[in-house]
Amino acid sequence: MLSNPQNIRAIRYAIGVTIASALAFGFAWPLSFLFPVLSAVFLALPLPKFTLKQGFRNMRDTLFAFGVGFIFTQFLLPFPVVYVPLLALALFHTYYYLNRGGSFWLVLMLLLCLLLMPMLAGVHEGLAIGVLTGLVGSSWMTILLLWLAHYLVPDLPDAPVMPTPPGYQPGYSAIAAETALKSTLVALPIVIIFIANNWTSQILVMVFAAIFTLSPDLDKGKQAGINAINSTLIGGGVAFLVYWALVAVPEYFFLMLLLFFISLRFGLAINSGKPIAKFLPSAMVAMIILVNSSLAEGADFSENFVLRVLFISLAAIYVVTALKVLTAFWPENYHVRHE
Repeated sequence: MLSNPQNIRAIRYAIGVTIASALAFGFAWPLSFLFPVLSAVFLALPLPKFTLKQGFRNMRDTLFAFGVGFIFTQFLLPFPVVYVPLLALALFHTYYYLNRGGSFWLVLMLLLCLLLMPMLAGVHEGLAIGVLTGLVGSSWMTILLLWLAHYLVPDLPDAPVMPTPPGYQPGYSAIAAETALKSTLVALPIVIIFIANNWTSQILVMVFAAIFTLSPDLDKGKQAGINAINSTLIGGGVAFLVYWALVAVPEYFFLMLLLFFISLRFGLAINSGKPIAKFLPSAMVAMIILVNSSLAEGADFSENFVLRVLFISLAAIYVVTALKVLTAFWPENYHVRHE
């Protein structure tokens, strides 16, 4: 079994996700669910083991993103006239950096810190700092877990991996700038509205909208929303079974055993190359989030599931509508000049 690269990745996926879930559900620090979520996202990719340099760089990038979010929240948020244009500039440079081949890890951390921290600060300043500290901790633990998972289940010497990306391209890129501007123009209004009104209960709409605009192409944005809904339905179905299994056997070790076998099945399917495989990494993430939210005292699984599907649908509708409006009014001569 361990002579097949796909099976090796599936076993590594199952072991890694189970270890992360065991620690996150067992200790339950702020944003602990991000530990198994991030682990599931990166273990689903056919990536080689992080080098020490890559791992420490990602740790540094997480701290940098936390610092940026802290500065925006602590010093700029009280002054909207300053905060809004600087937030627009920060979002533009985040998207622009990604479009030039920058680190996806850094972009993800920046978006989370820029969006989550101001929202949570509206509830309580200490809550924002505590939660974002939990984000840093979960991110660092993910990096350590990726090293551990590759150590426990190493790849074969000749195992195929994802092609190495060209890396960050320095210098000005007109296409990257235009794409980043479109992403910013779509994401900024919903971010400002949510932060200004402190709609913390609907924060997922804002986060998903920002993620869907990473590629500000109308068809891709629409497809990303549809894929996210399909993944949530698949993950929700699995989470429903896990939830009722826990009602029958409410034991921590039983939950871990369930998660191991489920993540093993997911891992095998993700690496199978079948059409459904593209939905499964996000479906696993949805399942982890729904199970985590259902473990809270007084939680309602059905309500959590319906709200998650609703929030993703709202984010997709907003992004598609905004991109249609933006495309209709985008200067054609500007677009043609760069092509």
